[in-house]
Amino acid sequence: MNVVDTQIAVGKYLVSPAAKRQSEGLFAASVSIRSGRGSATHDRVLRFTGLFDTAAAAIHYATEHAMGWIHERTPLACA
Repeated sequence: MNVVDTQIAVGKYLVSPAAKRQSEGLFAASVSIRSGRGSATHDRVLRFTGLFDTAAAAIHYATEHAMGWIHERTPLACA
């Protein structure tokens, strides 16, 4: 069973974090970071190796890493 939190729009990106219950009862985290539209859509999926006690913790971890990935690629505005 996958638990998908709400999608988050961040500039040109759509972030979709997810948690998947593992056989041990713990949760694995992943996140989709999508950009573009139509035939120009690009979807980067990150799967993380750590396991979490709750789905909420897995989703939080995935969201934070997606935001960091986006922040690294977003140019800072000049003041």
